[in-house]
Order: sequence, then C-alpha cells, then structure tokens
Amino acid sequence: MLNQGNFFKPLVLGSILLIAGCHSPPSVTESKTQLAIDCDCIQDVATGRSITPADLMAELASAPVVIVGEEHTNQRHHQIEQWLLQNLNKTRQQGSVLLEMINSDQQAAVDRVKAQSLAGTRVSATRAAEAMRWNSGWPWALYRDVVMTALEGPGPLLAANISREQVSALYKNPVFPPGAASSREQVREALSAIIYLMHDGQLTGEQVHAMLSIQQQRDRFMAEQLRRAPRPALLIAGGYHAAKDIGVPLHLADLNVEPPVVVMLTTDGTKVSAKQADYIWSVPAQKQP
Repeated sequence: MLNQGNFFKPLVLGSILLIAGCHSPPSVTESKTQLAIDCDCIQDVATGRSITPADLMAELASAPVVIVGEEHTNQRHHQIEQWLLQNLNKTRQQGSVLLEMINSDQQAAVDRVKAQSLAGTRVSATRAAEAMRWNSGWPWALYRDVVMTALEGPGPLLAANISREQVSALYKNPVFPPGAASSREQVREALSAIIYLMHDGQLTGEQVHAMLSIQQQRDRFMAEQLRRAPRPALLIAGGYHAAKDIGVPLHLADLNVEPPVVVMLTTDGTKVSAKQADYIWSVPAQKQP
C-alpha cells in the first residue's frame, strides 16, 4: 500500500469538495537544480533494475496512455512533471494532458485560454489562473509551471475531476460506477480503509461509504476522460488515483481502454508495491522550514 500520509489528501468534511488541504508550500523560486535529472533514481518494476530519466523517456515515448501519480505538496514532483511534459513533446507531439486539479465545469474557461495560447497570444501565468478560475485548494505556486507548460503544448488541456456540485450530490446520495474490476470487494475495502485512516478514524460508516463513492466516481471520470482524450494522453493525479490496484487503471479496464503506463512519483522511504506502478521515481524528502 502506498504511504498514506504522503499520497492521500483527505476529503474535507466541512465542504466535501476536493482532495487538497495543502500546507504552506515551498516557493517555486527555489533553484530547479535541486531536481537531479541525471541519475539512476527510477525503478523499472518489471525488471527491478534502476534506470535513468532518459531511459524512462524512451519507454514512455511509445505509450498511448501515461498516468503520473504525485504527492500533491511535493514541489520536486511538479518539477519532474514539467520536465516530462517538455521532453515528451520533443520526442513525439503530446496529444493531450489531463489534470486532476481541473474540474469539469472549468473546461470551457480552460479551452478559451488554450485557444489564446495556440493563436500566439501570450497569456501571463497570473492571468491564466484567473481566466481558468483556478481552485486555490491547489496552490498555484506549485502547479503554475506544469499548467503553463501544458497550455503552451500542442494538445488540449483537459479536466480530470468532477465538479463540486457532483461531489455534493454524491455525498448526499452515493452512487458507484459499474464494472467488474473497480467494484471488487478488496478494492473498495482498501479504499475505505484509506479514507477511514486519513480521517483518524473519526468517520461513521455512512460517511466512509459516501466518500468511497466520490473517490471511485472521480476515478471513473478520469478514466472516461482518458478514453476520449487524443493520443498520446498523459494524466497527472494523486497517487491513489494513479495506483494500478485501486485507482484509474481499474476503471480503464472496465471501459475496455488500453492499459496505461503508470509512473509513481514518491519520496525516499515511501513503500510502493509492484502491483501499483510500472515505474517508481523517488526523490529525497524535502527539508521542512
């Protein structure tokens, strides 16, 4: 099981709206030389060997669907994501980028900003955030460079999260997506345990049930968006969404979509099983201020 403290951002009981709740993020003005791209820091799960970022890039170049799982507050993860976007575009034209941080009801606003970018109009990061109605629950200081790189790329930038209204409706009336893979008892039990533990056991069975419905409907929406997305498609989402044993890959299987390549970004010391990812890219823990 993924390290719960790092990967799962709990559904906030007060609003039941998003998985965010970030703590004071480090400034993106930190030198990006901290991100060591020239390293043997990635594990190829299939072979168990260590590979370089260049090796990983070669593997991903031919993948129709790639899912990158992140720790939301880890600045280095966002630097890696930007590096992946920039270099995949050099290898082959990226068909589309999908972000958990964008809700479905923001898509029209995102499309307008994207159209301006494709037309050659330079849009500042500040203006882009305002125009897209960027949700402050996802600190712009952390996501700015990834989002702007995606906006400047050739393909569309797509929402990969359901709307707040949908979240509220599911909390009041839980409904689960159909499908043999995602509805397995062990899958729902694992997710329920994660939700319960992340709220320090301060949840009723009904609350866990409702939040499980929200989590799985988010995963299903991500899978549906990937099914429709221009290829090659890249989804960036939280680690639990990305995990092959409990997240979006199961929903892709239920929708008969080709299996994705999953790259899990972690912190040194975090345990990720071979059942959860194809590649594991671990970075040193960030120093706390």
